[in-house]
Amino acid sequence: MPWVILVLAGRFEVAWAIGLKYTDGFTRLWPSIGTGAAMVVSLGLLGLAMKSLPVGTSYAIWVGVGAVGTAILGIVLLGEPATAGRIASLALIVAGIVGLKLSSPV
Repeated sequence: MPWVILVLAGRFEVAWAIGLKYTDGFTRLWPSIGTGAAMVVSLGLLGLAMKSLPVGTSYAIWVGVGAVGTAILGIVLLGEPATAGRIASLALIVAGIVGLKLSSPV
């Protein structure tokens, strides 16, 4: 269950990272509230997952899920370029996440 919680925390990280784009520098009320709520939930779930998982592994996977998810949504939602270099780099991050999961003692 801690792995599911950790991935969910990463998904909320994606939500707040993308949400930042829509806050317009925290000048728009509802996007700012949603982004802040996603931040709190993401960190809360990360802390919960870290009760059972190693801190280094947890943090790296949380950041990796957030980075990959945010980059993909940037491409899909915001029209950011999907170059071969970006896709290859995202694949390397995913490989690192999988490697950390497979080598984790828990």
